[in-house]
Amino acid sequence: QVQLMESGGGLVETGGSLRLSCAASGRTFSTFGMGWFRQAPGKDREFVATISGSGRRTEYADSVKGRFTISRDNANNAVYLQLYMLKPEDTAIYYCAADHWGGGSVQESDYEYWGQGTLVTVSS
Repeated sequence: QVQLMESGGGLVETGGSLRLSCAASGRTFSTFGMGWFRQAPGKDREFVATISGSGRRTEYADSVKGRFTISRDNANNAVYLQLYMLKPEDTAIYYCAADHWGGGSVQESDYEYWGQGTLVTVSS
């Protein structure tokens, strides 16, 4: 069992930055690939970024590539999402998730554990 808790969301102006954190407890953190997803009002949840258990492999959605950076600290059981150059369309609840197999994935169905989410609001 893994428990995940996101933090770091808030209100920011267009062009601003935020760093989201996800703290994990439970089983060995480095065995899990981690992902960030987001859900905007009235829309389906979508993939944002993923990182493998070792941290060597990352992948991003096209909409955030070059603006967001995913990283992890296995010693402290945490994964981060650095958000730069934020746009109003980035407004959403951001969720972190832990996968079944450790490699990271763009597919929601590959993730077994989910946090409760943290809200990011970007004002225009």
